Amino acid sequence: MSDLPPVLRHPEKAHRPDQDQPKKPAWIRVKAPVSQGYKDTRDILRTNRLSTVCEEAGCPNVGECWSQGHATMMIMGEICTRGCSFCNVATGKPDALDVFEPGRVAHAVATLGLKHVVITSVDRDDLDDGGAEHFAQTIRAIRHRSPGSTIEVLTPDFLKAKPGALETVVEARPDVFNHNLETVPGLYPTVRPGARYFASLRLLQRVKELDASMFTKSGIMVGLGEDRQGVLQVMDDMRAADIDFITIGQYLQPTPKHHRVDRFVTPEEFAGYEKAAWGKGFLMVSATPLTRSSYHAGDDFARLRLARQARLAGA
Repeated sequence: MSDLPPVLRHPEKAHRPDQDQPKKPAWIRVKAPVSQGYKDTRDILRTNRLSTVCEEAGCPNVGECWSQGHATMMIMGEICTRGCSFCNVATGKPDALDVFEPGRVAHAVATLGLKHVVITSVDRDDLDDGGAEHFAQTIRAIRHRSPGSTIEVLTPDFLKAKPGALETVVEARPDVFNHNLETVPGLYPTVRPGARYFASLRLLQRVKELDASMFTKSGIMVGLGEDRQGVLQVMDDMRAADIDFITIGQYLQPTPKHHRVDRFVTPEEFAGYEKAAWGKGFLMVSATPLTRSSYHAGDDFARLRLARQARLAGA
C-alpha cells in the first residue's frame, strides 16, 4: 500500500473540510494482524509485486483473511482514474499496464494454493476497453496454472469503454461475475459521482444474458445516509436483474476527507436485511457489519453452488 499521505493519495478530496469520524462501536472493531499465516501471505504477495484491495482499500478483515491464505488481487496498478468519496484507493493518472502481471497473479494463486481467488481492479477509464482484456488474460493465466481454482472477478463498470468490453470478460469464463452497486441511487452524486446506478445494474443483467450459467454478485455499503426502504428497493432492483448473491456491510470512513459515516448500523438491523434478502429470492446473502465483497468468498461460493443445485432440484 502506498505510503503517500491522504492529501497526495486523494488530491480530489484535499479541498474538502474534515468530516468527524464517530467512535466505532464494539461490534465493528477487529484485532491487528499478527499471525504467521498473515506474514506468509504478505511475503508471497510482496515477492510477486502484487497489489491487493485488502491493503489499498484498508479492509478491516485483512488480518483474518491473510492468516488463512486468502487475498483479493488488485490488477492494473494502484491508481484509479475515479475519485469516489468512500474509497481509499489512490486517485490520479495510472501507469501503463504490466503485461507480465497476469502471469505473476497466476503464480501467486498457485503458490498460495487458493481454491477460490478474487480478482479486482482500479477503474481504468484511460484504456479503450477499460482493462477488460487484462482481466481476461489474468483469468486465462490462472486457469493454466491452477485449473482446479474457481475464479471470481470484481470488475469496474466499463462505463467509458468501447463496445464489447463486458463480452471480453464474460467469454474468459470466470465462475462469479461481481460488480458492486455500492449504495442506493439517490446517494450516487455524492458517493459514486463517476458512475451511474442503472448502468451498473444493466451491466450485471447483461452478464446473465450473455451466459445464464454464470453466477452474478453485487454489494452495497450501509451507514452512508440511506434509509431502510432504499436498501430494500436496491434488493428488488438486483433481483429484477437476476443477481444471485448480495453482500451488505458497514461503511467505514478511511480518512477525515472521505464521506462521513452517517451512522453505525446495528447487528440487529443487518439481521433484518439478511432476512429480507433471503425472502426476495437471492441464492446467497452476506449481511453483517464486517461483510465486504470478498469476505469469505470461497466458502460463500461453495454455498452458492449448493443453493443453485437445491433450487434446480426443487423446480
